Amino acid sequence: MTKIKICGLTREQDVDAAVLAGADAIGFVMYGKSPRAVSISRAAKLAKRLPPFVTPVLLFVNELEANIYKACEAIPTALLQLHGDDAIETPEFCASFKRPYMKAARIPVGEEASFDLVKYAERYQEASAILLDTLVTSYGGGGKTFNWNAFNWSQLSTSVKLPLVLSGGLTPANVAEGIVLVKPWAVDVSSGVESAKGIKNSQKIADFALAVKQAASMA
Repeated sequence: MTKIKICGLTREQDVDAAVLAGADAIGFVMYGKSPRAVSISRAAKLAKRLPPFVTPVLLFVNELEANIYKACEAIPTALLQLHGDDAIETPEFCASFKRPYMKAARIPVGEEASFDLVKYAERYQEASAILLDTLVTSYGGGGKTFNWNAFNWSQLSTSVKLPLVLSGGLTPANVAEGIVLVKPWAVDVSSGVESAKGIKNSQKIADFALAVKQAASMA
């Protein structure tokens, strides 16, 4: 079964709706420039609503080490999602927190074929997963997909040794197609289940989770 992460949550009712729909992970954006950003204290409060086996994920973009450590102390069960520039979030930087993390591979639209996913995964081989997102100026949440057909996923499945998380422009309408084609370990959605930036829609969340479950019969 493909795992589900709902990202960019800011409200209690949205956390509850995601859990009710069967989400495996809930993402809190710790990037201050994002319209979905929450403070460390707010993220900690929302994370307390999560039942066992639903993982809180803290998304950072080019953040100071001290702030990441502070967030980890406040939410000790959190997985890190490092979504910034590779020159700043180096493999050494990512591993320094001694915490499981996902590293975002931000894939440029129109240049997907030139993105070496095998090399990227090898560079971040200590990561728990590689998150495939679309390169946008806002570091995610832009509602845009990259060209999934630009990659040979069958070949990559034997060459890339880390779990892949498909993200970037997913919606209830297209997530099944993405799962069938890419066969990711998990999918990650933010804008595709929103009524407005940072405001999730419970029906869209439920529809997204249902589409993920139905994709299993199509694979």
